[in-house]
Amino acid sequence: MALHHQHSNEHHDHDHDPAAETDASAMAELLDLDAEVLEPYLSEVTGWLQELAAGPPRRILDLGSGTGAGTLALVRRFEEAEVTALDISPHLLHRLGDKARDLGVADRVRTVQADLDAEWPALDAVDLVWASASLHHMADPDRALTQVFAALRPGGLLAVAEMDSFPRFLPDDLGLGRPGLEARCHAALGEEHTARVPHLGSDWGARLTGAGFGIEAERTFAIELTPPLPAPAGRYAQVSLRRLRTGLASRLDADDLATLDTLIDGEGPDSLLRRDDLTVRHTRTIWVARRP
Repeated sequence: MALHHQHSNEHHDHDHDPAAETDASAMAELLDLDAEVLEPYLSEVTGWLQELAAGPPRRILDLGSGTGAGTLALVRRFEEAEVTALDISPHLLHRLGDKARDLGVADRVRTVQADLDAEWPALDAVDLVWASASLHHMADPDRALTQVFAALRPGGLLAVAEMDSFPRFLPDDLGLGRPGLEARCHAALGEEHTARVPHLGSDWGARLTGAGFGIEAERTFAIELTPPLPAPAGRYAQVSLRRLRTGLASRLDADDLATLDTLIDGEGPDSLLRRDDLTVRHTRTIWVARRP
């Protein structure tokens, strides 16, 4: 499983598999925290899409929806729209369905379990497709873009959102362990991604034009949150770095692993939940393409 966390088409739930269920629950919490902490980004993006759309979209498709950060942001922005959320994980889709009901929009959200690397379900033509950090997880992104092209009505938009790396939270000198811990984690993560997520960092503009789309716009959103942070930010950092520590256990030395353990401990004085020097630093690039 890739450590890059804002997509769930790679998460295969297994019936009565406690480890898989635990992982799905942890992923669901991480995706929910990501959506909550980065809500201003999602609001800005959907407002930008509203400006680019030829008219208010009525049918929207969310590819690799996870727990619905994109789905629910789009439902809020486009009040007449219905969203179909595709994901391979029934656990995450169930979480999305519950959130839609809690928000009173269940009648506008349809969840469909689907493996996007296999045959896609039959879909009505849609006006807008949202693919947030999902395409790079697919075995054949170009095949997926062909499927998206077929699902969009002429003139419809595709928004591809990709992140350049895992979010950053820590100062260089933590006051414990060796300085530069997060930089070393990101270097190790880059090696992991090269081996396991080969499409991460693709030239998505070229892939989009190769699939027949016309590029409408490309924009990078720089996210930099400083204290005072949103209430869930400490937990967001904790869950993120816990996942990072699990995935990089074989690539980091014992000292760095021990420092990470101290940070993700919820009770210790140096834990992420008690630090006052956390930030949230991240960039996400979005390509908006139109089907001619």
